[in-house]
Amino acid sequence: MTERLEIKASFSVDDTGTITGLAWPFGSPDRVGDLIEKGAFAAPSRVPMLFAHDQGQAIGVWDEITETDAGLQVKGRLLIDDVARAREVRALVREKAVAGLSIGFVTRKAKARVGGGRTISALDLHEISIVAVPCHPGATITSMKAATDGPAMENRMEPELKNEHQPHTDPVIDTKALDALKAEVNARLDKIEAKGNRPLAANTNHPAGENDNLEVKAFADFLRGTELDRKALTVATDAPGYILAPEDRSGEFLRNLVEFSPVRTIADVRSTGSHTIMLPKRLSVTNAKWKGEAANSEGSEPTFDQMELSIKEMTTHVDIGNWLIEDATHDVEAEVRLALAEDFAAKEGMAFVNGSLALEPKGFMTDAGIAEFDNGHAVDIDPDALIALMYALPAVYRNRGTWAMNGTTLAAIRKLKDGHGNYLWQPSYQAGQPETILGRPVVELVDMADIEAEAEPIIFGDFKAGYRIYDRIELAVRPNPYLLATEGLVRFHARRRVGAGVVRTDAFRKLKMAAA
Repeated sequence: MTERLEIKASFSVDDTGTITGLAWPFGSPDRVGDLIEKGAFAAPSRVPMLFAHDQGQAIGVWDEITETDAGLQVKGRLLIDDVARAREVRALVREKAVAGLSIGFVTRKAKARVGGGRTISALDLHEISIVAVPCHPGATITSMKAATDGPAMENRMEPELKNEHQPHTDPVIDTKALDALKAEVNARLDKIEAKGNRPLAANTNHPAGENDNLEVKAFADFLRGTELDRKALTVATDAPGYILAPEDRSGEFLRNLVEFSPVRTIADVRSTGSHTIMLPKRLSVTNAKWKGEAANSEGSEPTFDQMELSIKEMTTHVDIGNWLIEDATHDVEAEVRLALAEDFAAKEGMAFVNGSLALEPKGFMTDAGIAEFDNGHAVDIDPDALIALMYALPAVYRNRGTWAMNGTTLAAIRKLKDGHGNYLWQPSYQAGQPETILGRPVVELVDMADIEAEAEPIIFGDFKAGYRIYDRIELAVRPNPYLLATEGLVRFHARRRVGAGVVRTDAFRKLKMAAA
């Protein structure tokens, strides 16, 4: 994956060659919705000080970089004695033409935030720049000391006070060059302000006038640049009362709760570059025998076979009207992408448990090779049956086994006791550790069957050894702006390729309820 250098701007500067400031405040997101957590910064002891992230304009060095409760505190030096550009920047700071700090970094670990943006928990800091417009309003320069000046003026920016009794030791500045630089900075500010006034996909996390989200805009352009149902999402058919593109609507977006299956957390998940995986399989071992001193040895050989796992494909598409994309109070593209991700995840989890059709991955509950253990009752789970089922599994799998069932079955299990009155189910007393049944962890799979006659509501086994998932293509959403362009619609195609199946049937046992 190609690393991408990200720019986050925000700071204020004081008046001298030595600069101290808050390069990034913790606890609040920036203008594009990104929030950097405390402890995320991985920075060298020294990083370059640039102007406007231009590597050709190195103007100083940051040699003190510290994380505090408030944020990333930095201290550095403008090389005003050696670099002419550093002296010009100092003059711009005094005139308040530039008033911000900006960090350039590569993200190492992040997760999406509801409503837009990310929570970044790990990054590599590469540089800190002085800029005209900060990305984070709270990142400010708190002081700037000149080499011959007195104490810094904390938390403010003031024009230099002239004192006719004190000689001025600063170098002479070319006023024509300074005027030209100011004109260039003002022109850039005008462009930024004009860009900020353009209508973008709404982002409810940002105050009015702060919607210049380059990542959201790029994603919107990408989506505009691409058949569940021909009934498209448009303003004219935007449900009763104009749900997505109203005249005035709350910023909160209510979503249906989608339960996802945790099969991936317990199974063996791998990636593949082919449409079919062939797995060699040993069917038997050798046949060694005891013999006398002069007796001949009998030969034997193991037998082998192979099994095949095929990669399956899941697809759908959604049509969205251009008006809806442009006029919606929410980021419609992001909501459609989230809905597709939730749908694909739910369907995938269902197939991993109960998949039996030729076009879907093979589920472990439908594999005929897994042995069943009779519960002995149609509607009540027998505690002795669970114990017998567990110990019917070979020890190599039993010692790494996991129970799987749905919430209804788990509720029934929690009421069961052994012959000494002890509950079979035990809660977790340590954060991050699962609940257990008979000392082995249990996971809740929403797609498992309920307790009823002839049902199979429980499975126990070593999922890492026995069930394998192969990812071929992650969920991909591709826009098609041409297919329905004359109708004012953009079609979003979504597809996913994944295969799965049981590779060791002897690593599992299923509980079978008796007939009524």
